[in-house]
Amino acid sequence: MNVFFTNDVEHTSVNGAVWNRIATQVDEDGLPQLLDLYERYGVKSTFFVLGQLADLKPNIVKQIVARGQEVGSHGYQHDYRFAFDLMPLEDQIAELRKSKDLLEQITGQEIVSFRAPALRVNSDTPKALQEVGFKFDSSVAPQRMDAFMSLGTNKKQWLKAPRAIYETAIDNLSREGHSGIIEVPISSYGVPYIGTMMRILPYVMTPLTRRLLYWESKRKNTPITFLYHPSEAVKEIEEEYSPHRRAQSELGYLLSDVLRAKVKLRNLNHKALDLLERELVFWRDNGGKFKCVKNCICDL
Repeated sequence: MNVFFTNDVEHTSVNGAVWNRIATQVDEDGLPQLLDLYERYGVKSTFFVLGQLADLKPNIVKQIVARGQEVGSHGYQHDYRFAFDLMPLEDQIAELRKSKDLLEQITGQEIVSFRAPALRVNSDTPKALQEVGFKFDSSVAPQRMDAFMSLGTNKKQWLKAPRAIYETAIDNLSREGHSGIIEVPISSYGVPYIGTMMRILPYVMTPLTRRLLYWESKRKNTPITFLYHPSEAVKEIEEEYSPHRRAQSELGYLLSDVLRAKVKLRNLNHKALDLLERELVFWRDNGGKFKCVKNCICDL
C-alpha cells in the first residue's frame, strides 16, 4: 500500500502572534528534526512550502531539497482574507505563479504539486493550477466531518469526493473529470488523519482512524495520505495565546477560532515527533511504501 506523509511548511503560529519566532524555530529546529526522523525510516515525502516563508527563510527550502524530498507549493500567503476559495481565477493564477516561480528559483527544480492553505479552493482552482503548470493537488479530504471547525466555502463537497487517487474535473477538485490535475486526497475516516488530530486525541481516535484506513487500503488499494506541519515540532507558549477573529458569527468564532486554536496547543514539540514516529512505525511494519505526491501516478 502507498503511504504519503505530506507536510504543510508555514510560519503561521497556533496563537497567531509570534510568526517570526515560529519561522526561525521551524528553520533551525522543527524542520531538521522532522527531516532526520524521515531519514531514519526511509520516508520519501512532499513538503508544501508557503512562498512567503520561502522568501523569509530560503534555507528551509534548501534543507528539504538537500534531503532528497519533494518541494511543492502551499501558495504564497496563508492569510484567510486571501484564501483561494475567495479569489477569482486571475488572482489565483497570479498567486500560484508567484509561489511556483519563487520555489523553482530556489530549488532549481520544476514544482508540480500543490496544496491550498487551509484546504480552501473553489471552482476556478483546477483551471488556475492547469494554467500555471501544476500536475498534482492534495487539497481534498474525502468524508472529513470536522470542517465546521474551520473556514471554507466548499468543504461540504468533500462528502462525495472519491477516496482513491483520481483525475479531477475542470471545475471541481472534489470530483472526477479530465482536467489533467491528479488529486491525492488527504485521508480521513470521519475525522482527518492529520498531525493536529494526532496530537489532540493521540491514544483513542488516531489509532482507530489509522486501523480503519489500513483495512480500507487492504481491501480497496486506497492510498494513505497524512498531513503534518513542521511547526508542530516547535514549542508554542500558551501564555501568548490570543486568537485572531476570522469567523463572522459568534458560533463560528467560538469553534473555528477560539476552541480550534486552543486544542491545537496540545502535545507540541518533542511529543509531536514521538507521536509521528509511532505512525511511521505502524505503516513501515504493515507494508507501507512511502512516496512523494509527484510519484503517485502509478496508483491510477
